[in-house]
Amino acid sequence: MSFAAMYLEEVAEIAASIPRQDMERMAEGIAAIRERGGRLFIVGVGGGAGHASHAVNDFRKIAHIESYTPSDNVSELTARVNDEGWSTSYSAWLRTSRMNEKDGMLVFSVGGGSRAHDISMNLVQAMELATEVGAPIYAIVGKADGHAAQAAEVAIVVASPAARRTPHVESFQAVLWHLLVSHPAVEAQPGKWEAVEGVGAPAA
Repeated sequence: MSFAAMYLEEVAEIAASIPRQDMERMAEGIAAIRERGGRLFIVGVGGGAGHASHAVNDFRKIAHIESYTPSDNVSELTARVNDEGWSTSYSAWLRTSRMNEKDGMLVFSVGGGSRAHDISMNLVQAMELATEVGAPIYAIVGKADGHAAQAAEVAIVVASPAARRTPHVESFQAVLWHLLVSHPAVEAQPGKWEAVEGVGAPAA
């Protein structure tokens, strides 16, 4: 079997394994943030930070949810890292944003962070703050034993081969947040091409 065939076969198997009911619960939870006038804070590092920036656009424009990510403001982020350290860079940003129980957090991470192993501590501390203030956490990750999967109200653990965990998990993070913003419970307006072509989300 060629590498391309193997990889795409894995993609199909992963897609089939995503728990549908958990995706429904995540969509309902994120829609509830909008209904109570809260904000969605999206956090990730590396590829997850890139996803966060893109997802902020989609949740704001398509879902009409006030959304932000700390990694979009490079000046503030690098000032905090330089002056106070990486581990508190996101949590300090969230404190200044007055994150509260009306808000929610969406986490994109491969491992999910670990205090015990000192991994992705800026994500861990951001999630600890969300828990402290009572803001629900939603996560799309690659490991069930990371902090994100343990702390989240709903966590989707992308079941992928260990040898290709990062590319598959990061790919499915994009697939699943696009599912969320397209979900009838979340979508507030169709995307540009859907609007042009006169099609929209299926009825709930």
